Amino acid sequence: MSQQPQTISINDLDISQLADIKKQLEEELNHLTSSFAQLKQAQAKFKSCIDNITEVKPQNKDKVILVPLTNSLYVPGKLSDVDNVIVDIGTGYFVKKTRPQAIKYYKGKVDYIKTNLNALEETIGKKRENLNYLVSALQSKLQNQPETTKS
Repeated sequence: MSQQPQTISINDLDISQLADIKKQLEEELNHLTSSFAQLKQAQAKFKSCIDNITEVKPQNKDKVILVPLTNSLYVPGKLSDVDNVIVDIGTGYFVKKTRPQAIKYYKGKVDYIKTNLNALEETIGKKRENLNYLVSALQSKLQNQPETTKS
């Protein structure tokens, strides 16, 4: 049997409990924001791949180009096959695809990440709202604390 989560009003919590929840919400928000930034970077890389594929044109056949070996090391090479490209599909696997297939593959990746970014953005917004509400409740309790200790 699964139990239903118990709902507790923020007003019923003391200052230290509110501070703990605030800290937890801030950590979650930082993690989500970091994930959002990483997804944006991945999306930009896939868009860059689409741009690079569009540069593989028949008029560029046999032209000398710079081939990246690492992020900062390039070597000269000749473009011999303008109909196909090699696509990194992850975990060290590469697949030969036609240019249209490769563009479709990367557009699918961009769209998938966009969907995740939209969902994540919505979650971040809700977490921020919760944090703002919690902070205002915490400030209210802190302002009212001296009045209750005087009685």
